Amino acid sequence: MRAVIFDLDGTLVDTSGDLIAAANYCFRTLGFGNVLQPSKDAAVALRGGRMMLRHGLKRVGRYDELEVTRLYPILLDAYEQSIDTYSTFFPGALDAVKRLHRNGFAVGICTNKPERLAELLMTRLGARDLFDSLIGADTLSVCKPDPAPFFEAIRRANGDTDRACLVGDSRTDLDTARAAGASSILVNFGPSAVETMTLKPDAFLSDFADLPEIAAGLIPEHQERGD
Repeated sequence: MRAVIFDLDGTLVDTSGDLIAAANYCFRTLGFGNVLQPSKDAAVALRGGRMMLRHGLKRVGRYDELEVTRLYPILLDAYEQSIDTYSTFFPGALDAVKRLHRNGFAVGICTNKPERLAELLMTRLGARDLFDSLIGADTLSVCKPDPAPFFEAIRRANGDTDRACLVGDSRTDLDTARAAGASSILVNFGPSAVETMTLKPDAFLSDFADLPEIAAGLIPEHQERGD
């Protein structure tokens, strides 16, 4: 079975608002107030919790990697408490997933968000059942751009590892697809759009309505292996 595997943050869901809120909670405990701004730092937020902490601490002249390590579990706790306050699916994302299923594709998620938080977010947003698999940063002993989580997401979705593509929003996603020998699709909207447009995936996606056709073009139907 052909498979389409999605990154989560910045690809399916704009999670930047809730991530920034969690980071700002950490900065407020240090007396700095809200250091990060949703309108300015959304792209940083989608690069992960530690990146937000580093960016904010540098902004206030207090960067220390030991402080990043100390604050990171505090950030995760704050994020878990308000994981779906601002986060929303990008327009058309869920309709595209449903169409892929109707067209015979397996559909999964491969994210560098901790698995427990990814499961919680998708459940809170009411869409977990639409995805055949979900692999997080800590599901295996490695994470993207290592191709192993991508392959595991395909396997758990009952897809064929040589008939799959990865939809993402970053160089990490592009490098993961290349390491796996798979096709890559990068969204050119959302907070990461400026970076994404400097990359060279197999296809860009500007509207989720176009995804089923793009995926079908990159992974054409053919006989199952062994036929």
